[in-house]
Amino acid sequence: MHTGSVTPFGRRSMTLGMLANQVMAREIKPDQSVDKWKLFRALCEAKALLGIGDRALAVLNSLLTFYPKNELAQENGLVVFPSNIQLSLRTHGMAEQTVRRHLAALVEAGLLVRKDSPNGKRYVRRDSAGEIDEAFGFSLAPLLARAEEIEQLAAAVMAERLHVQRLRERITLCRRDIAKLIEAAVEEEIPGDWQGLHREFRDLIEGLPRSPTTAQLELLLDELTALRTDILNRLENQVKSTKQRGNANYIERHIQNSNPESISELEPSFETKQGATAEPDNDRGSLTAAKGRGETGHHFAQKEEEQSRRPGVRNDGGGLKSFPLGLVLQACPEILAYGPDGLIGNWRDLMAAAVIVRSMLGVSPSAYEEAANVMGPENAATVMACILERGGHINSAGGYLRDLTRRSEKGEFAIGPMLMALLKANGQGRLKVG
Repeated sequence: MHTGSVTPFGRRSMTLGMLANQVMAREIKPDQSVDKWKLFRALCEAKALLGIGDRALAVLNSLLTFYPKNELAQENGLVVFPSNIQLSLRTHGMAEQTVRRHLAALVEAGLLVRKDSPNGKRYVRRDSAGEIDEAFGFSLAPLLARAEEIEQLAAAVMAERLHVQRLRERITLCRRDIAKLIEAAVEEEIPGDWQGLHREFRDLIEGLPRSPTTAQLELLLDELTALRTDILNRLENQVKSTKQRGNANYIERHIQNSNPESISELEPSFETKQGATAEPDNDRGSLTAAKGRGETGHHFAQKEEEQSRRPGVRNDGGGLKSFPLGLVLQACPEILAYGPDGLIGNWRDLMAAAVIVRSMLGVSPSAYEEAANVMGPENAATVMACILERGGHINSAGGYLRDLTRRSEKGEFAIGPMLMALLKANGQGRLKVG
């Protein structure tokens, strides 16, 4: 049975809520204890759910500093009795009237219980041994009794905050995807109501309040995800359609302009300047052998001219001559990752990989088609492989390709020096010629 006073001192009235808090404060489990600062951090997390503000927490923090132990436990006593002047000093000069107001807020929130003396003052009586016999002030018992509840509230607040953070991250990613996909569709001149989709996108973003609730963020994410899926479906259908048409065109040009099975690996001999020739598989090394026999002058020039008319030598659009596929792959090894199953065994595989690289580097289909028409499909694929290899040094792959195409039309561009520079950069510049 409770034997102490339960009513507050002075004009403060008694309420059933205050009585309920006192009853709860007496329901402390045996041997229950909690780290006061760990509990205070949980209170800071759950302050909104407990109905207290940061200044009330500052007052509670100062009260906890007057508790002599780090562990709140009934055996250590749970009453602190600082004066308002001492509390004002430990709250960095907070006015006493403000301190009293926030103490009342803490009591109303059920985090403190007043244990008033007969005259309303806060003090302690000690026994002959100097131990505390009875103290009047504020009891911290509600904190100990509600420790588990407070920690659960704090965990819920932190989980909600993390959920909101992830919602905002996913919304940001969706916004970026939608904006860039619409921009790409407009630049590529893909048919569709892209302006209407952009307006729908802006309406969704601008309809979000400045301080949205979790439910509003979840709804926005669902709507943005649906819009992104719609845009992706439209673009993927266009890519599939373009790929089918593009593959047919490139394969047709390839059959007409080259012999895809003539060279499939690096030949031991090749010229390092533009205009170099390559032998078919069954005659490899004959050009080098001719040089070794001392065949020079008119005789060698005539032999080279005869070789240039053979199927193994490519002379595609724009007057550019293709180099062996093996040499291209040795100079541009990064293109291998984009071939079928990560392999490139012939020119057809290289051209298919170049189409993927073109899309990845943001080169428009029109720019690549123009390059293929001017340089020839094999040389256009070779140039794309070179651009991929030098990707870190090129700001705009599409603009660079268009510039090379214009130079090729004027006869001012040669693929040989580009390949040789890449070979040298890859540490293979000392390959033997002949």
